Amino acid sequence: MMISPKDRITTSQTVIVITNTILGTGILTLPRVSVEKVKTPDVWLSVIVGGLIAMMAGVIIVKLSQQFPERTFYQYSREIVGKWVGGGLSLLIICYFLAISSFQVRSMAEVTGLLLLEGTPAWAITMPFMWIGLYLIVGGINPIARLFEIIFPITVFLFLLVAFMSFKLFEIDHLRPVLGLGVIPVLKGVKTTSVALTGSEIMLLLLAFMQQPNKAVKAVLVGVSIPLIFYVITVVMVVGALSVDGVVTRTWPTIDLIRSFEMPGLIFERFESMLLIVWIMQLFSTFTISYYAAALGLAQLFQKNIHPFMYGLVPVIYIIAMIPKNVNDFFKLGDMIGNVALYLFGVLPLLLLMIARWKERKHEAER
Repeated sequence: MMISPKDRITTSQTVIVITNTILGTGILTLPRVSVEKVKTPDVWLSVIVGGLIAMMAGVIIVKLSQQFPERTFYQYSREIVGKWVGGGLSLLIICYFLAISSFQVRSMAEVTGLLLLEGTPAWAITMPFMWIGLYLIVGGINPIARLFEIIFPITVFLFLLVAFMSFKLFEIDHLRPVLGLGVIPVLKGVKTTSVALTGSEIMLLLLAFMQQPNKAVKAVLVGVSIPLIFYVITVVMVVGALSVDGVVTRTWPTIDLIRSFEMPGLIFERFESMLLIVWIMQLFSTFTISYYAAALGLAQLFQKNIHPFMYGLVPVIYIIAMIPKNVNDFFKLGDMIGNVALYLFGVLPLLLLMIARWKERKHEAER
C-alpha cells in the first residue's frame, strides 16, 4: 500500500495534527490527577518536566521513522525485528489506538451527558460523533489535516479567552511556596503529566505522509510545545483559583472554575459552554486520528483495502467505549492506557532504533 501524492501533508499540518492529537481529555482532568499525585502547588513544574520527556520521546520516534522513509511503523517494524515480532508489535499499537479512540468517545459521552444533554442515552450521543468521524477518515489523511487546521485557531482563541477571563478568581498565594517541599513531590507528578502529553506517537505513521520528512523533528518539538503551554496555563489558572485542596475534591475542576465566574451584561453569561465547544472539537480530533491510525494499521498489516476496516471498527470502538460502568472505571481505563503508552512509546522506539542502527552498521561492515 504505497502513499499517493495527494495524501501528502505539509510541515505546518503535521504540527497541527500532533497538537490536536495531544489536546484532549487533559484540559478537563489534568489539574485534578496531577494535584492528587503532587499534593503541592508545584504541579505546573511537573507539567513542564512531563512536556520535556514527551518531546524527547517524540524525537526518538521521529529518528526511528526517518530510517525508513515513506513507510509507516506497521510496514517497517517487521524489517527490524522479523515478521512475527514486528506483526505482534503492530497489533499492540493498533490496539492502543483503538483504546484511545474508544476512550475519547466515552469522555465525550460522559461530559456531554453531564453538562449539555442531561438524560440523553449514551448511544444517542456517541453514534452521531462516531459516524461523522467515519465520514471524515474515509477521505484519508488530507481531509483530517485540513479539518484540524480549521479547529486549531478556534481552539486557541476560545481557550485563551476563557483562561484570561478566569483571572478575576486567580490568587497567586495558592501557587506559593514554590518548591516548598522540595523536588520530590514534583517528580511524583511527572508520570501523570507526561501521560497527558502523549500524542507524538502518531509520528510512527505520520512521517510517511510528510512532504518534507527532514523537518519532522522541528514539527514534533513545536507540536508538543503548544499543548504544553495550554496545559501549564490550565493548571496554573485552576490551582490559582481553586487551591490545591479545592482541585482534589472535583471531578472536572476546569469546568467548575469556569462555572464559578459570570460576566453580567455580555451576550454569554456562562462560559463553560465555550470551553466544552473547544473540548469536544479536540476530542473529535484525537478520536479521528486514532481511529484512522488503527484502521491504517490493520490494512497495512493484512495488506488489504483500508475501507472495510474503517467500517468494521465502528462497533468495536463503541463496545470498548461502553465497557467502563461508571466515571471511576472510566478514569481507571485512562490510567491503564497511559501506563501502556509509557512503555510502548517511551521504551520501544528507543530499542527499535538501536536495533535498526546496529543492523545498518552490520550491513555496511559486510559490504
